[in-house]
Order: sequence, then structure tokens, then C-alpha cells
Amino acid sequence: MTSKIINVEGMSCDHCKMAVTKAVSALEGVSTVEVSLENKTVSVDFEEDHLPFDAIKQAIEGQGYDVV
Repeated sequence: MTSKIINVEGMSCDHCKMAVTKAVSALEGVSTVEVSLENKTVSVDFEEDHLPFDAIKQAIEGQGYDVV
């Protein structure tokens, strides 16, 4: 299991938090997702052997937010 904290720009409300959580949680291999609006971060625990980090990045960016 791999844990990463991802800096994300553009999230500002509960809708943003829900959208990112739903998009990342839907990926096979993700076990936990925690979005912090205050810190502008997404913490993800995932199986790196089955899910490349780029897929998580694409899921977040697909919701309209910028991974920095």
C-alpha cells in the first residue's frame, strides 16, 4: 500500500470535495481518500502495483482541478 499527499488547486467548497473524493474512490486499487479544502490536498492510500499515480492525477484533473 502506498500513501501520497497530492497538492490540488481550485477546490473551494463541499461540492469540490465530493467530486474529487468520488472520482478517486472509483479507481480500482484505491483504499482511502481524504480531501482537505483548508490545506488544498488530497491524501490517497492505493495499491501502486495495480494503479499508477498518473491515473489518480488524471481523475482529479478530469474533475477540473489542477494537480501541482
